[in-house]
Amino acid sequence: MSELLERVESLQKATGTLISRHKQLQQQLQVLAAENAQLKEENAQLKKLVENWEAKYSTLKTANAMLGSNDYKRETKLKINAMMREIDACIAQLAD
Repeated sequence: MSELLERVESLQKATGTLISRHKQLQQQLQVLAAENAQLKEENAQLKKLVENWEAKYSTLKTANAMLGSNDYKRETKLKINAMMREIDACIAQLAD
């Protein structure tokens, strides 16, 4: 009978340990979930910042080409040609 009691006590102790560990892991999960949400928000903000800088860089390249810089003239000509095709397509749609 005492062997059975020892086993029951051992199981109770193991169960208590597992419950305690489960609670710790739940708390850790909550902390990590909050950190994950914060990092996702920061990532989104940084992506927006990168997009803004890329747009500014593109505008600056175009401005440099228009000021006579040879480095970006080809790109600017291609962009102007694309804009002219868009304008022609709009005019054609308006004419219909």
